Formats: sequence, C-alpha cells, structure tokens
Amino acid sequence: MNVKEKVLRFLEDHREEFVSGEQIAESLGVTRSSVWKAISSFRNEGYKIEAVTRKGYRLRSDGNMLTQAGIASRFKYADPDLLTVYQETDSTNTRIKAAALEGAPHGTAAVANEQTAGRGRLGRSFISPPGSGIYLSILLRPHTDMAGAIPLTTAAAVAVCESVRELTGMDAGIKWVNDVYIGHKKICGILTEAVADVETGGLDSVVVGIGINYSYDPDSFPEDLQDRIGWIYEDQKPEISRNELAAAVIDRTIYYADHLDERAFIEPYRKYSVIIGRDIVCSRGNERFEARAVDIDDDGGLVVETDSGRRTLSSGEITVRWKKD
Repeated sequence: MNVKEKVLRFLEDHREEFVSGEQIAESLGVTRSSVWKAISSFRNEGYKIEAVTRKGYRLRSDGNMLTQAGIASRFKYADPDLLTVYQETDSTNTRIKAAALEGAPHGTAAVANEQTAGRGRLGRSFISPPGSGIYLSILLRPHTDMAGAIPLTTAAAVAVCESVRELTGMDAGIKWVNDVYIGHKKICGILTEAVADVETGGLDSVVVGIGINYSYDPDSFPEDLQDRIGWIYEDQKPEISRNELAAAVIDRTIYYADHLDERAFIEPYRKYSVIIGRDIVCSRGNERFEARAVDIDDDGGLVVETDSGRRTLSSGEITVRWKKD
C-alpha cells in the first residue's frame, strides 16, 4: 500500500473517532506532511473529513465513499492494479464485458457507487441508487468449458454470504440459486454472464455481477418491493465501510474461482442455505410444481422431493413458502 491508501485505511478503521496527524504518522511510519497531503487529497475527492484543532481528523460515517484506494488497500488476494471504481456508470457488467473483449486479464474488477442501467437475471432491471449499495463485477477466465463454469455463480453467492457474516456478524443465508438473504429479505443479487470465444465456440471468460443493498434508503425503491428487499444495515448505523465489504467479496470470489475444482464453496453453500427443509414452488420454463427442498448436490444443484419422487434442478426459479420462524 502507498501512503495514501494507508492513511485512508487508518481513518476508516477509526471512523467517527478523532485521530491526530501525529498519531497517524507514528502508527504508519510516515511523515506528518505526507498525512496532511493525503487528507487534503481525500477532501478534494469528496471525502467528509473533519479537522479540529488539538483533536485531529475524523472520517464521518456519512462519508462512506467507494474508492479505489479504500478497496484496494484491503485486498488480501486480488490484484489492486486490476480494480476500477466509478462514482456512476451504466452497468459494471457492461464495463467488464467490454474489458474482456479487449483482452483484460483474469481478476479485473469494476465497482460503482451508482448504476444507471443495472441489470438482473432474466432481463430484469436492477435498481442501483447512489450511496446505499455496492455494485461490482469481476472478470474471470477459468480453465474450463461452459458447463464447468456453472458453479462460479454458486461460489460468488458463498463469497458474499461469508463476507457479510464475518464482517457484520449478521445471519446471512443463501436462497438457491444465488440470492443472499438476511431474514426473509433479499439483500444481494448475482448475475453471471459467459463470454464466448468466437473462433472456437468455447468459453472465453465469465463476468460475475454482484449487487448488494448496504444501507436503508426508502426513497430509492418502490413501495411494493420494500417488503421483499432488505438491506444489511436497515435499522442501525453501518459498522463497516462499503470499501471493506467490497474488498472482501472481490477477494473471496476470485479465490474460489482460482480453486474451482476443489469445490471448497459447496459445503458452506449447503450450510448457509435458507431453503433446505422448506416447501417451495419451482418454475422452469412453462413447468411449475410444488416440492420440498432436500439437499444441494456437489455441483450446486437443488435436490427436491415431489409427489412423484426426487429430482435435481440445475437451473430455474423458486419461491419459498416462508413460515413464521
């Protein structure tokens, strides 16, 4: 990390606390002048940093910006040089698909504070208001074919679920195939798109798009959706930054993609499933039937029990018949 990234990381770790320039400099092993320059730069970029004589600097909780420095400084696995952060874009998936066609390497990622044309599964739009969400896409180039890449969606769902659970302590779970829930409300959707190799007809790359509802913003969503859509921080002040969560999700997704053959994500996918043992309604094309979710197989398929016996679903949509827990 460079000095600027270190200073931002320190301020985020001490959010809402006043820390002196001297304290920051001593903790990071840098000069007070370099600390001052970094903070001045952050202010010019729009960060809400207070400065009070004899108290120091404080990063305000409402200054929760998504930035390249704030995310990259927290990477443990991903390559910081392959990250781009947009304050506004049409769609991070669109950006990464274009980068894939230009030969961008495995692990290239885009994060946005706002999307003006966010997309969900089955051609649906994905509401992506500014400030309250995390919208990101990752370019993966797995050494496999189309069929072999299918579990990447499962891996991404686990990456989000584990990141939310470990960073916030909240009881996040996964609704098959790839939605992440807290309670009975969806807080994350995932759109996975394959890019074909025109010459060979095989798999060139996979773009994984992830949209996370971070903090409650009632004015940004239609009323008829608010009983089904949730936020990580719905009734309380955020305790972790959006940068921290975005970094964790990108790190884990790329790690699981790099170890796809090991299927290390399957056991947590089963463990955090919110549908095993529940009655569901399954939809596949024109087919619609009732069933009970029984298990998840080693490829991420959903094993269900119907009146005519067991079957395994590899794709489709399900509706959960929630009962009062």
